[in-house]
Amino acid sequence: MSLPGTQTLNQLAQETSPYLLAHKDNPVHWWPWGEEALKEAKKTNKPIMISIGYAACHWCHVMADESFADPDTANLMNEKFVNIKVDKEERPDIDHIYMSALAELGEQTGWPLTMFLTPEGKPYWGGTYFPNIQGDGRPSFKQALEFAETIFKKDKEAVKQNSESLTQLIAAERPKMMGPDISDDILLNINQRLGDMMDGKHGGLRGAPKFPQYPIFNLLWRIGLRFKQDRAKTAVEALLRSVFQGGIYDHLGGGLARYATDEKWLVPHFEKMLSDNALMLELAINVYKEKKTPLLKQRIEEIITWLERDMLTSEGAFATSQDADSEGTEGKFYVWTVDEIKELLKGEYDFFSKHYDVTTAGNWENKNILNRLKSADWLSVEDEARLSKARDILLSARNQRVKPNLDDKILADWNGMAITSLTLASDTLGKPEWRDLAINAYNFIKNTMDTSEGLHHSYRLGKCSSPAIYSDYAQMIKAALNLYNSTGNKNYVNDAIKWTEALNEDFWCEEFGGYFITGKNRKDVIIRGKTGADEAAPNGNAIMMSNLMSLYLLTNEESYREKAKKIVQCFGNAIAKNIFSHVSLLAGSIDILAAAHIVIIKTEKEDTIADEMIRAIKQAPVSGIIIQSIEQTETLPENSPIKEKKLVGDKTTAYICVGQTCQPPVTNKKELIENLIKAKQA
Repeated sequence: MSLPGTQTLNQLAQETSPYLLAHKDNPVHWWPWGEEALKEAKKTNKPIMISIGYAACHWCHVMADESFADPDTANLMNEKFVNIKVDKEERPDIDHIYMSALAELGEQTGWPLTMFLTPEGKPYWGGTYFPNIQGDGRPSFKQALEFAETIFKKDKEAVKQNSESLTQLIAAERPKMMGPDISDDILLNINQRLGDMMDGKHGGLRGAPKFPQYPIFNLLWRIGLRFKQDRAKTAVEALLRSVFQGGIYDHLGGGLARYATDEKWLVPHFEKMLSDNALMLELAINVYKEKKTPLLKQRIEEIITWLERDMLTSEGAFATSQDADSEGTEGKFYVWTVDEIKELLKGEYDFFSKHYDVTTAGNWENKNILNRLKSADWLSVEDEARLSKARDILLSARNQRVKPNLDDKILADWNGMAITSLTLASDTLGKPEWRDLAINAYNFIKNTMDTSEGLHHSYRLGKCSSPAIYSDYAQMIKAALNLYNSTGNKNYVNDAIKWTEALNEDFWCEEFGGYFITGKNRKDVIIRGKTGADEAAPNGNAIMMSNLMSLYLLTNEESYREKAKKIVQCFGNAIAKNIFSHVSLLAGSIDILAAAHIVIIKTEKEDTIADEMIRAIKQAPVSGIIIQSIEQTETLPENSPIKEKKLVGDKTTAYICVGQTCQPPVTNKKELIENLIKAKQA
């Protein structure tokens, strides 16, 4: 029983997060995260049980069904704890704090995250998924509840010391020592070490489970380009081949699942996340620029088709994720029996089954996950067309099934990733309609989620929720700069400058450099975390290094470059301690070492030669460039390296500048691209 005068009802019904709303009818007296819940814990002197997950999380669903829907378990929770439910995608800052605490306890991290806190919100014990029945060396959730409450009541001094120690440890994650700059020698060394970790047979990193690991393979690709390292490029190509031909890829509807449970990339956890797909789309585009393979081209087109068909919201932005489960079963929407495929494909069954690993026994739990791992080579145009027709038949049939739930909240940072990838894809493959998708999403974030209170992180049901964290600003600034490269519209640069000023004002660490995760006015967190470590997505500080260098090239404001350099120095010791967790900072360092600014001086306002040059630059196999097209009469900043540059022989003229050094002018497209590639190499 709850104490008189305390909260007695589940309070999630007014939330907008689909994950929270899925728990609104639990008998648990859930609170959303916020100052009211923390006040309740202090008033009642009860410990807090915080459960963090997300809508597409399979084991979150399992724990909800086993424990949170169970009246006996709920009564125990309600009697002994103030219970808080958090959507990790809506509040990644809260998730970061308590996931870091669990890691410091030496426990395996993951979701659902189950942490026990003091009434002040400081962690003292926790875990991830707890089963409803004790087994496999794990206590039941009821046992965990009893243990957490017992030690809180009977060993208050130990709990206090443990919570204080944990809080200090996760606060200490914020670096206080300056490290060295990153050099080309360091990048070559990490390239060798990463190469030794590759799975030569299946692609990706060795072992299982297998995640696409965009940050690592993005760094490898950039190292491969900069230092002409074929081994690094080959590792990236092997990853994309396995991922895009494996069971982790949805061969009918497009899009990647979050990860594979096995080393062969066959069996996924079937949830699809916007962030993973946006990032792998960007990597595929960058590799396609050099390799031009039909596999990459088709996968780029298919992922964008999936984004537009299944993930586009009525607001013109993109939803967060598709669930792994449907009808209460993981993967049910995606897998097939032999009889189902035979009935639909009839005479084409033998041909299709040979290439998509369809067997009577199945390749997963007596069902078939479609994949081309055993037949990964690209076929003739005619044979690929046959397979395409068969896939269309199966997709049409699959669309009659009960679809997985869609988490349709709009996240600023994840949409920023999608905007960037769509813009790059449009420029690379000449599809203006893809850029239109990017601009529509961008305009929604800018016009609706950036209010007088600043940028917001999440939006759903007509409401903005949660002030932006650093990654929201970082990814939207990156999106703005890519749209500027694509369109030449200077309004995008103005947006990038405005958001950078806001980020610098509210998030920048004046003492040591780097950006905090949360703004300085956030009152409901026990610490303002600051980290340079990647998660599934690149770290926001790393993204800002590249953004700041781009702004430096465009404005010649030295403060941008100084901040970029200070970020990598700030996290230098963290990089040395765990280099593989900080690979995006290394990738960002390439933009400090070799940030390229291409300025094209036009002969007239409408200059077809300039347009052809810009189109060629967009399709060139380079990253980390800023394209600026100016008229010959345009006034440039006094300190600009191209201040005195002129047309050559009254022809459209391009200058490639790396930092403050510009190469000799060029007036033809072929020479421009050759010089650009050389300029980006060490």
